[in-house]
Amino acid sequence: MQHRLAILTLVTTTMGPIVHGQDRGYARSVVMTRHGIAATSHTLASQAGAQILAAGGSAVDAAIAANAVLGVTEPMMCGIGGDLFVLYWEAKTGKLWGLNASGWAPAGLTVEYLRGLKMDKMPQQGIHAVTVPGAVDGWAKMHGKFGRLRWEQLFGAAVHYAEEGYPVPEILQAAWQRNRQQLDAHQESRRVFLPGGAAPAVSAVFRNPDLGRAMRLVARANGRDEFYRGAIAQAILATSAKLGGTMSAADLAEFSSEWAEPIHSTYRGWRVYELPPNGQGIAALQMLNVLEQFPAAPQGPHSAEELHKKIEAMKLAYADLRPRIGDPKFHKIPVAGMLSREYAQERARLIDPAKANCDAGPGQPMGSDTTYLAVVDREGNIASWIQSISAGFGSGVTVEGMGFLLHNRGGTGFELDAGLPRTLAPRKRPFHTIIPAFMERGDERIGFGIMGGPNQPLAHAQFVSHVADFGMNIQAALEAPRFTKKGPSGCDASIESRVGLETLRRLSALGHELEIRDAHSSAMGRGAAVLHNRKTGVNQGASDSRADGSAEPEPLPVR
Repeated sequence: MQHRLAILTLVTTTMGPIVHGQDRGYARSVVMTRHGIAATSHTLASQAGAQILAAGGSAVDAAIAANAVLGVTEPMMCGIGGDLFVLYWEAKTGKLWGLNASGWAPAGLTVEYLRGLKMDKMPQQGIHAVTVPGAVDGWAKMHGKFGRLRWEQLFGAAVHYAEEGYPVPEILQAAWQRNRQQLDAHQESRRVFLPGGAAPAVSAVFRNPDLGRAMRLVARANGRDEFYRGAIAQAILATSAKLGGTMSAADLAEFSSEWAEPIHSTYRGWRVYELPPNGQGIAALQMLNVLEQFPAAPQGPHSAEELHKKIEAMKLAYADLRPRIGDPKFHKIPVAGMLSREYAQERARLIDPAKANCDAGPGQPMGSDTTYLAVVDREGNIASWIQSISAGFGSGVTVEGMGFLLHNRGGTGFELDAGLPRTLAPRKRPFHTIIPAFMERGDERIGFGIMGGPNQPLAHAQFVSHVADFGMNIQAALEAPRFTKKGPSGCDASIESRVGLETLRRLSALGHELEIRDAHSSAMGRGAAVLHNRKTGVNQGASDSRADGSAEPEPLPVR
């Protein structure tokens, strides 16, 4: 090391004066335009969204088109067999809308039924992990209220890539290979997603004509009903029955997603929004409330002082999730108490600046694999949009003849123990990890999200802090080194190596047991963000260096 430093010193002292451009700690530039932007985790999906914007579509039209493509190109992450959550900023009214398109448990899927099958916990894979998929109904609800183009116009790119194929990119290929065991238990899944018995190689062209057929059905004027009452519904029911599942025609036909009033808190002058439970967005707001009790560390965003505070705040916020968060139709959830400043102050007093807490427990308040995308159109409407089939390749069950996987949100979001907010019940919505986010201050509006199961609230809080505490632009905030942790217990944490050796040493000295990941680790989640400035009319877009995606500006018409 001393030898290398000596060489570096010699080079820098003998080269003479050098004219430098701007030095920066992030790799990609912010995309800026006065037109729309679609930012997703796959370039083909971003491009599809941008093309819809150029055709006169709204942010919702573009989001649906991009999401449909992602269901084709990221089959282990999302698709029409999963759920959806949306925050939508309507520029002309200044209203933030929320949509909860998470499906419920089949009426026949009960604790007693699974106990009768000799199960002592929720299955993570297979047909009994499946709940009703809510995404297509969510698309239809959003399009009915905010769409401009005809429904049939939104699915051309998805159909094309399903039928004609697309080259598999590197990060998704690694996820395909890593999760391929989820497909082995089901013949139809192996047939569709493991051509030749193996995951496709990087740059191999993958085709899914069965999914092309399903997307053509969804693209019909009555496509929502094709999914919940028509040909796709019949295929779902036939697949479920073949595997001994409990899904009924009524479970599908009677489902409807719901508009939800966003919850919010403030942080350093920014108002930050999440969706209310049955999701975990409240944990991001709790974490920010705790962090606001302390000043930003003068040593900087990647210092041991700043990261220690955030890791400890995360543990306290996450400790409240399991005992309290579920479907509010079945359980009273003390949202106001959990978000109160008094509760944040009480929790913040538990943070020791000199020592990691290895056993954080819940307080007493009064009262995965996923795909995120963000779209802003030229009017400043913003769609903060997250969709998932839960774990990698979901339940592992592919709907026969339709080429899409059913999610395993019931398996990951329900429990069989009695009396908990997450206890399985008929027509109950499971606990969800997927959360879109939104923040505003003055003339600026930002739609953002970062995927990755339990990683999401703590990643949201880190993004907000990077913007609010350290003045980063949305690309820098998205790319900045992050840590993650699966739950509140223990002193373990995963962290990217880019924070630097000195920070890693000091965190270890405070008692944190660190798993050091690569510089741009997808374990920290893959995100996107868009920003609209109401005063200047300029839009910005950011895409995560941890993904295969991009932020694509709306192209001008060819003249």
